[in-house]
Amino acid sequence: MKDFFLVKYGPEIFQHTLEHLFLVGIAIGIAVIVGIPLGILITRKTNLRQPILGIANVLQTIPSLALFGLLIPVPIIGGIGVVPAIVTLTLYSFLPIIRNTYTGITGVDPAIREAGKGMGMTDRQLLLQVEIPLAMGVILAGVRVATVIAIGIATIAAAIGAGGLGIFIFRGIAVVNNQLILAGAVPAAVIALTADLGIGWLEKKLKVKN
Repeated sequence: MKDFFLVKYGPEIFQHTLEHLFLVGIAIGIAVIVGIPLGILITRKTNLRQPILGIANVLQTIPSLALFGLLIPVPIIGGIGVVPAIVTLTLYSFLPIIRNTYTGITGVDPAIREAGKGMGMTDRQLLLQVEIPLAMGVILAGVRVATVIAIGIATIAAAIGAGGLGIFIFRGIAVVNNQLILAGAVPAAVIALTADLGIGWLEKKLKVKN
């Protein structure tokens, strides 16, 4: 039993899990704060839709390890450690959040919008009181996808000294030790499943409420 990886590496797993959650939490927080307003913006400024979604699509296609590497020589947001890792995770999180915000808001029944306008609602009131509440389930689905993606990509952040559960995986590969690999992979998978189920539950609750 003492050789079981959860017991053997327990304290280290706990420490690196906290590092992993920190990286993902900060990145998703920034992506939500920036991505949802951008998604709203392109519902109002349709000429910006293609450029913004295009840039987000391009960022999503760059291999994660390559993006970590590209940021190393960049001043302020680059280098080695936590900052470039958070920047990379944030960039990868933009596409599902922006796209789902746009899809959710544009998917609101036009008749509901017209009813709101008929009641004398301003565009701001219509957005805050009608469109966003009705689109919240779709927006949360985007946050859900972004979170799961970020949890997976955060394991690679160990390659640039940002910590997290990827440290076990890289150590395990280096010495061909499956227990070390599992010590990083299993907790990361548990975090991803927990986040997916938790946000999915909230998404369903909001859909039922609406």
